[in-house]
Amino acid sequence: MGDKTKHASTVPVLIVDYDPKWPAIYEEEKAMILRAIGNKMIAIEHIGSTAVLGLSGKPIIDIMVAVRRLADAEECVEPLRAISYDYRPEASTTDRLFFNKGPPEAHRHLHVTEKGSNSWQEHLLFRNFLRSHPDVARQYYELKEELAARFRYDREAYTEAKTPFINSVVDRARTEMGHRTSSG
Repeated sequence: MGDKTKHASTVPVLIVDYDPKWPAIYEEEKAMILRAIGNKMIAIEHIGSTAVLGLSGKPIIDIMVAVRRLADAEECVEPLRAISYDYRPEASTTDRLFFNKGPPEAHRHLHVTEKGSNSWQEHLLFRNFLRSHPDVARQYYELKEELAARFRYDREAYTEAKTPFINSVVDRARTEMGHRTSSG
């Protein structure tokens, strides 16, 4: 990972108190996205910290859209651009396309992936686990506060440092789900 200065940003990692407007902002974005690409998508979800009632986080509304095939996501680039979502190929992965919108203080992140992909499953497992386990959501908040202080101007390092916690929560969620499905 070598030289951290190449990842330095002028926009600090900022954790803010939960804003009760976040769900309404998501609903507004959802309506615009549905109008733009509703014919291509099969599901849409509010993910990330802003989707967990009471959880402080970066003021970024994360949205995940499911399509049947990843090729359908590529057909969404221009319609999404028309509603101010910028396609970011450098931030995309093999199983999702990534878009962003807006200034840092009112940012939106849009992840377009196949329904059932690893991205789809893991984001929903993480969100749902935090929603149903306030103690774990609190631990996540405390970790984010600590990491935001340590990596104030290095978003990549901040995100990387959260990954082990997120993976452990996803693993716990999978285990818990497995117990529920096998016993019920």
